[in-house]
Amino acid sequence: MPAATATSPWYKHLWPWIIIAILACSVTLTLSMVTIAVNNPDNLVNDNYYEAGKGINRSLDRELLAQTLLMRASMHLDGMTGEVDLHLTGNSQPKTLELNLISPTQPEKDRKIILTRSETEQGRYIGQVSDKIEGRRFIELLGTQDDHIWRMFEEEQVSHDKDLLLGDEPLQGAEDLKQ
Repeated sequence: MPAATATSPWYKHLWPWIIIAILACSVTLTLSMVTIAVNNPDNLVNDNYYEAGKGINRSLDRELLAQTLLMRASMHLDGMTGEVDLHLTGNSQPKTLELNLISPTQPEKDRKIILTRSETEQGRYIGQVSDKIEGRRFIELLGTQDDHIWRMFEEEQVSHDKDLLLGDEPLQGAEDLKQ
């Protein structure tokens, strides 16, 4: 390519093409980022902060009820059969319990298990999980006492053939609600 002179047209100079290439790359990258953002929205963001705040207060009230009832639970997931065996102690023995195993980042890995009270053994609840659950989970155990719902909620590292204890950690975020 012959050397460009001051009187030659702009397209024969190197610097305009470098500037155009930089601008074209930035436009292309911006459009690809916008496309990715539009096609993959973040489903973990809550738009209604007021409702979320009210929900947090309801959850704390339910957790305080569980604490008042002296609720404790030990849970075992059997790796071979998929059976969930839960032993509950405290001043509430509802007919059924709802156990939610919530993944912090992947909603498709959330599991809801209904546990039924054993007729033969006091405080024992049995349920069934269909697949293997491994990793960090939020564990939520819901029960009822006198038409009020109590809740036990903890973050645990879940694996099959490992016992988990619920109700053994202090209640976070409710320091000002204690009586």
